[in-house]
Amino acid sequence: MAAKSKPNEVSITRIYDAPVKAVWDAWTDPAKAALWWGPRGHSIKTHSKDLRAGGHWKYTMFGPKGEVWPNHTLYHEVVPLQRLVYDHGGNDDQPPLFKVTVNFSESKGKTTMEMTMALPSADVVPGMKRFIKEARGNSTWDRLGEYLGKESTDKELFIINEVFEAPIEKMFDLWTKPEYLEKWIPPTGFTMKYQSADIRAGGKTSYSMTNGTFTMYGRAEYIEIARPTRLVYTQQFCDEKGNVSRHPMAPTWPETMKTVVT
Repeated sequence: MAAKSKPNEVSITRIYDAPVKAVWDAWTDPAKAALWWGPRGHSIKTHSKDLRAGGHWKYTMFGPKGEVWPNHTLYHEVVPLQRLVYDHGGNDDQPPLFKVTVNFSESKGKTTMEMTMALPSADVVPGMKRFIKEARGNSTWDRLGEYLGKESTDKELFIINEVFEAPIEKMFDLWTKPEYLEKWIPPTGFTMKYQSADIRAGGKTSYSMTNGTFTMYGRAEYIEIARPTRLVYTQQFCDEKGNVSRHPMAPTWPETMKTVVT
C-alpha cells in the first residue's frame, strides 16, 4: 500500500503481524538483518554498525550473479522503537542516492511500517521506481514479513505484496470467479480449465493446466471468504482422478499449501 508522497518521494506502508520490538530488532540487529535485508537472492555482510544519530552502518551486499555493492549508511535520527532516518546507497566512492525515513507504530500486536525515500528531485523519481521494480526491491519487505513469521510461528512463509490500479471489488472478482481465474492464474505458456468450481467457504475446486504437451492437475478447498477483503484456502497437486500427489517437477514441494490473500 502506497502512502501519500511529495513529488520527490517514493513511499510504502506495510503492516506486519508482529510487535514493534520484533520489527525494530529485525531492522537494527545486524545478525537479524542479514536474514532478510535486500531483494530475493541477495545477501549482506555487516562490517560495522553504530546505531545512533551520526553513526554509521557499513555493509556489503552480494547479488545472485556475484555482484558486489559496498554500502555506507549514515544515521540522522534514531528513536528506539519509533523512527529511523538515514542516507542510503552511498559508499566511499559515491554520495547517497536518497534519504530514508521509517516510522514504526504498534496497534493490537501488529506493527505499521511507513517508509519514505526522499530523492534529490521529482525528475529522478520515475527512474528510481523503474530501478526498484526491475531489481525486485519491494521483495525486501516481503522477506522481512517472512522472517518475522518464521520467528513467531516457526513456519516457512512466502509473501508477495503487490499494488494494482484497480478497484477492490474488481480484484476480488478476479480471485473468486472461475472465468477470470482461468485467464491469469496459470504459469506463462499454460492454459487452465476448471473441472469443478464451488468458490465459497467450505467449497472446493478442481482444475487442470496444460502447455499442450504437459498437463498437471490440482484442487483447492476454501476455508474463509470475506468479500472483498480476504480469502483463505488450501491447495494441493493431484492426479487426473483427484488423488493427492506431489508437484510433478518439484518432489519436495509441500503436499498441502495454505494461502491467505488480503
